[in-house]
Amino acid sequence: MTATRYIARPIPAISLANFNSRIDEITRELVSASENVGFFTITDHGISNEQIESMFALAESFFSLPDSVKATVPWNPNNVGWEMKSQVRPSTGQPDQKESYQLQFGENMDGLWLDDQYLAGFRETCLAFMHRVQEVSELLMRCFARGLGVPDDSFVKAHDVSRSNAQTTCRLLHYFALPTPSESPAGAGADGQPYHRAGAHADWDFLTLLFQKEGQSGLEICPGRECVTEFGIGDEWTKIEPRTGEIVCNIGDLLMSWSDDRFKSTFHRVKAPESAVDYFGDRYSIAFFNQPCKDAVIQGPLKKYPPVTGEGFNANAMQRNFKALQEKLRALKN
Repeated sequence: MTATRYIARPIPAISLANFNSRIDEITRELVSASENVGFFTITDHGISNEQIESMFALAESFFSLPDSVKATVPWNPNNVGWEMKSQVRPSTGQPDQKESYQLQFGENMDGLWLDDQYLAGFRETCLAFMHRVQEVSELLMRCFARGLGVPDDSFVKAHDVSRSNAQTTCRLLHYFALPTPSESPAGAGADGQPYHRAGAHADWDFLTLLFQKEGQSGLEICPGRECVTEFGIGDEWTKIEPRTGEIVCNIGDLLMSWSDDRFKSTFHRVKAPESAVDYFGDRYSIAFFNQPCKDAVIQGPLKKYPPVTGEGFNANAMQRNFKALQEKLRALKN
């Protein structure tokens, strides 16, 4: 395995305290982080550690259920439901070593909520948490709108989760425990091939809000994408240490396009452990992907890219990823 090169990058930390009186200051901080790093953390967002830990406990309860029960809410092309080791990244050509349960607000979840007989109150608890995260997202959307010189409510309206065609997704994630260096070569499985808890990728949404658990490390970033239509992963990575209560945010391809490439979508991954100091146990996280309604029209103020709907942007991104994956698989065969 090629050793990873790490460099220290400052990850901006932005407080949302006294939001209404500090909105201009917060906007300046968000714009700077989005232009120069593509990643930042937010604090003082109003979601308590107790609420976050409660949601993690519920997620762990779900993933502890038998696979036969989780299979009652199978993943489908509407980007909802449960999957296990099915996501293959163009950067690796191999499945991520994880399972996830993807949740949405609207009609796409019909018939795909876990039945109360398995976990009482699961749907109500998840939706309550999702609405709290949506509220935080909308504060950030107001700032992004100001930073781009468009009406404050532009992005909020485009991401209205009360609409039936909303696409915003909450993903509960469980990365499987891995063999320690004493059990197999560092960062590799029994066959000697490297593990990828989540291969390097850039999200294609507007903005991702990620919750992590203290002590469960692995998230790394690598800025490098200069244009939303190109794949360009660098090779110098920075570790993001998890802190419960801190929300890690990254710009997605959609906001990069909507800002005419001004705000940078950033590559990231959940790294497979390489040494005894790394975290080999089960890792849990919760990712909230802000995605616009299917009929929302996306085009930046400078009109660098032609207008496209939220549904169309997602379809184009999936097609681009599929093409890149096929190229990667062909390269692995040769």
